[in-house]
Amino acid sequence: MWGLLEEPEREAQPGRTPPAGGESAPPSHQHSSLTAFSFYCSVREGLPVWLLEDMRSMEVFCWEDGRPRAFLPSEALLYAIVHDHREYAHYLLNSYSVNTLRMPQCSFCRSHRSGTPHLSVAVRYDRISILSMMLETLKDFATSSEQQEFLDGCGSCSHGTDAGKTAVQVAVELSRSDCLLLLLVHGAQPDGLDLALQMLVSCEVSQQRHAQRCLDLLLLFLPKPQPPHFMQEEPSRWQGLLGNKVFSWLCGLAPPPLLLQALRCLAQSGPDQISTLPSFLQPHSWQ
Repeated sequence: MWGLLEEPEREAQPGRTPPAGGESAPPSHQHSSLTAFSFYCSVREGLPVWLLEDMRSMEVFCWEDGRPRAFLPSEALLYAIVHDHREYAHYLLNSYSVNTLRMPQCSFCRSHRSGTPHLSVAVRYDRISILSMMLETLKDFATSSEQQEFLDGCGSCSHGTDAGKTAVQVAVELSRSDCLLLLLVHGAQPDGLDLALQMLVSCEVSQQRHAQRCLDLLLLFLPKPQPPHFMQEEPSRWQGLLGNKVFSWLCGLAPPPLLLQALRCLAQSGPDQISTLPSFLQPHSWQ
């Protein structure tokens, strides 16, 4: 997947000379690389949507199995995510709906992805607006099973940067709390508790606030938390970090705090409900 997101290699040679007889030869690999690079640059420079679509459908090619082919809408969307071209992302999602999130078989490892890489890429680049567009598209046009597969699948191939990780796990790992809240509100499984706890104690000081918020958000959506074994091995340490109420709840020694229960209902009704609360009612205040 990441090969698509990197700047295509510039080639020194142009396309082949058309043969005699008026028939045009298919574009060469060199010409394909040049046109792919021009498409990449055009999205990066924020050119108008109509021009980008003309390029994608008629003028630019990527190389696959020894043959050139046009860029798919799903591949164009990855470029739009990386370069935060919101107008182009909106057009692609509006025009091609859920198909925009379906990637073809990987030409490198020949694997079929479970889920979609687009969500993880949006989280990695912290593209909140485009992530919200994609999640709304899934909510409005995908079936329940499709939506869950997209949300909870590991969209990257085995050779990709985020191989084996869901979008939620990427958000926790990078302390992208706003992205995490969007994913959880739209039904993604809150499966990063162990990682969130580890990030809380290992991240840099500048990231601690975001790491704490990611942990708080996961706790809001966990149906019945299972305490990691390392919490039970060092109870005094984790009790000091989490507070007695949360620690006791995670260990099954007490019911969830009343404020936590109230915030659960509020959080699951929409991301704006939590974000607009005053600081004394934010999730950390139940500790």
